[in-house]
Amino acid sequence: MPCSQADYSFLRQLLSSRSDNIVDPSRNDLFDARLYRVARSRGMNGLDDLVARLKMSSDPLLTQEVVEAMTINETSFFRDRSPFDLLKDKLLPSLIENRSQQQTLRLWSAACSTGQEAYSLAMLLRQHFPQLAQWKIEIVGTDINAEMVRRARSGRFQRMEVNRGLPARFLLQYFVRDEEEWKAIPELRSMCSFHQRNLSHAFPVLEKYDGILMRNVLFYFSEATRRLILRRMHSALCADGFLLLGASEQAGLHDLWQPVVDGSACYYKPRI
Repeated sequence: MPCSQADYSFLRQLLSSRSDNIVDPSRNDLFDARLYRVARSRGMNGLDDLVARLKMSSDPLLTQEVVEAMTINETSFFRDRSPFDLLKDKLLPSLIENRSQQQTLRLWSAACSTGQEAYSLAMLLRQHFPQLAQWKIEIVGTDINAEMVRRARSGRFQRMEVNRGLPARFLLQYFVRDEEEWKAIPELRSMCSFHQRNLSHAFPVLEKYDGILMRNVLFYFSEATRRLILRRMHSALCADGFLLLGASEQAGLHDLWQPVVDGSACYYKPRI
């Protein structure tokens, strides 16, 4: 049987309570598309059975599986080229000059999915900034989805994935063929670490970041949650650091963030 409107409402409330992600009622088809496989893997006939199971039992593993299946994992290497040009030509050179004494650099890829953004940053640094060879470089990727974090840690990508945005010369230079997949070389993987983290929940910041990329994720949250996340990002960023959002996203919170437009790209500086 198809899901009722009450079932869809239950799923929206469940997703919002566990991840703060919001699915508009006009997009109920997302539940059908993303949760069908979860239902079948648990031996259920359809989404209505899955909802009934969620309502009648306390199964944290099933609940987490549902939440993770509903998170958006769209990504590619060097996605939206203009931010990476901005990083190469302006943001990273400025940071590197400011960190010449410490010789450390910490970058955060928030909502990293399977890790293409983090590995793109690693390739950008190795390719264009050879003077960093002896620096301590840390690129941290985080995502709410445990399976995405596991895949990112493996550094393994299918042909379809490496064909999206990855220049052929980078593929040959930074990846090795392993049967039907391509695996990032150890030098690249050593620059990146990946962790499961929910952006809407409080998180410890032991060392501040020099740059944060949190692109194409804020519009899945409510306005209140967006403001909360952006305040936490402000506290996690160094005074001379930068925040990069998606092209259709704005930070707002003008008491905390100063937008800077540079050609076709925009970034945000923290106001102190």
